[in-house]
Amino acid sequence: MTAAARFFCADAAQARGDALAGTAPYGSVWVLIEYRGGWPSNGFDGLDLEPEVKGLVFAAAQALRARILLIRRPGRRVPEGPRRWAVLRHDGGGAHRQTWGTWNRDEDLSGIIGALGAAGEPGHPPVVLVCAHGLHDVCCAVRGRPVGRALSERWPHLVWECTHVGGDRFAANVVVAPDGVYYGNLTAGSSVTTVEEHLADRIHADHLRGYTDLFPPQQAAVAAVLGRFGPAGRHEYAIEATSRDTDRWRIRITGRPPRSSAFDVEVRSHRTPPYRLTCHGRAWSSANVYEVTSLDVG
Repeated sequence: MTAAARFFCADAAQARGDALAGTAPYGSVWVLIEYRGGWPSNGFDGLDLEPEVKGLVFAAAQALRARILLIRRPGRRVPEGPRRWAVLRHDGGGAHRQTWGTWNRDEDLSGIIGALGAAGEPGHPPVVLVCAHGLHDVCCAVRGRPVGRALSERWPHLVWECTHVGGDRFAANVVVAPDGVYYGNLTAGSSVTTVEEHLADRIHADHLRGYTDLFPPQQAAVAAVLGRFGPAGRHEYAIEATSRDTDRWRIRITGRPPRSSAFDVEVRSHRTPPYRLTCHGRAWSSANVYEVTSLDVG
């Protein structure tokens, strides 16, 4: 296949105008494992690790619905010293906790199991994860690696490349954890601005896919409020109530100081026509879209 004829899912999604809001996968716990070699297409599942340790780590993560991601520092230079692992946890209401460890042998990864059962330590800075998983999807590498380089030049100790985070067609994807915020359609330039604003606790609707402690219609509702009334801190808006009638949701959002307003947001869902949603996927499939149909202040 020639370069001109090659299909890139992110190009196709942007040409269609695929909606970002409401596409962040749900979750509040992340397991990060530094792996400096090549990443299998299925990430952690495909690693040749000691079977018993691997199975125990997977089971412990699955029990908490934790996402396991392989990570590495951006760039060609391979760091020296032990590899790192981490358990990041978002407990809601702004409570973030992390546990970090190191590993040389496969058996050292068993520390993850204990960390998943512990509260973790507060006070760590967030981790900025850039999906650059080329064997999973070409767009993640083509678009993700320049973003990873740009961000690591600014925040070298916060930024890691990572395996698949979901939503290949929105590459470049960035996840700030354990804040639980997904951003998509980023470039090297827009990623620096977006992360800079995030670290200053000013989240903009531009490039926002959603908050991972909210369900898709709630994510879309919060993005609509941010889009109309401007950026806000990660926890300045709270979901007070959600009701559903078939394909429609009524969502009540209240502002926390200094945001004192309340909003009633109506969200409608519908399925798109079938498309190719990934670079490697040959089958066509449709996706859910969450569209805000009204936003009232009251």
